[in-house]
Amino acid sequence: MSHRISLHKDQQPADVPPQISDLHCFTETNGVITTTMFDVPGYRVVRVLGTVYGLTVRSRNWAAGLGMVLKSIAGGELRWFTNMLYNARNDAISRIVSETQARGGNAVIAMRFDASDLGGFAQVCAYGTAAIIEKIDDTVQVPPQLAATSS
Repeated sequence: MSHRISLHKDQQPADVPPQISDLHCFTETNGVITTTMFDVPGYRVVRVLGTVYGLTVRSRNWAAGLGMVLKSIAGGELRWFTNMLYNARNDAISRIVSETQARGGNAVIAMRFDASDLGGFAQVCAYGTAAIIEKIDDTVQVPPQLAATSS
């Protein structure tokens, strides 16, 4: 099963091949460019729409918590907790993308994450600057998260 990413009206959506569809970093951005950079090469900021936030708080169930305690004795990655944090991060990104779109934006620049433990609960916050950007250099390729891939 492959996932499809929507894009601007005049471009084809990206197709994520099945062999990489389980990547934890994949998040649907509905054509909104997200970057941790302070600018987007080949684009210019037309309008700044303000700071956007996406916050989620997750709890683990008691059985998974017990399993993680036992696993921590032996050492190694706590995969259930790792997956929970990836899902929380993806939800936080989805929320800033939605807020950006609601404001009429097409990019989130200077995006950052904060994560913390709230007494057994995990909090993840994504934040950045919502903006309207326009392409000024036609030689710049579409960001990989939005580009159509060939099979």
